[in-house]
Amino acid sequence: MSAIQKRLEELGVTIPTVAPPVAAYVPAVISGNLVFTAGQLPFVGGALAYTGKVGDGDELVAPTIAKALAQTCILNALAAAENVIGSLDRVTRIVKVTGFVASDPSFTGQPGVINGASEFLVDLFGDRGIHARSAVGVAVLPLDSPVEIEIILEFA
Repeated sequence: MSAIQKRLEELGVTIPTVAPPVAAYVPAVISGNLVFTAGQLPFVGGALAYTGKVGDGDELVAPTIAKALAQTCILNALAAAENVIGSLDRVTRIVKVTGFVASDPSFTGQPGVINGASEFLVDLFGDRGIHARSAVGVAVLPLDSPVEIEIILEFA
């Protein structure tokens, strides 16, 4: 068992199969020793786990749920990366995480939501998981997803 596979098991999570693209793109590409993933939505078993805007109040996705969805997005991004490099044990550094949060106009907690991805990457990769990041609030995301995340990672 690989080191990353062992750590995933300790964390109680698995890398899903690569989510098929919903438009004209590929899930990840390699350029030099970097992998760039497409934006990944919180698909679980081929369906979005939640839809809607993030915020506090009725009919909104709670920030705590959105944070968990960010982790789902990062698992999908890691699946896309693993698909093109063969093994996550080859990852030498998570370089950048860009997170988008479909936000209610009054919601300003985007960084806390995207922490669901960032904290997981550090839990999984240790110091190799420390990265630069953007957390952006947007009006709407594809398929009415509450969260979308893309990553850039370095591999050997």
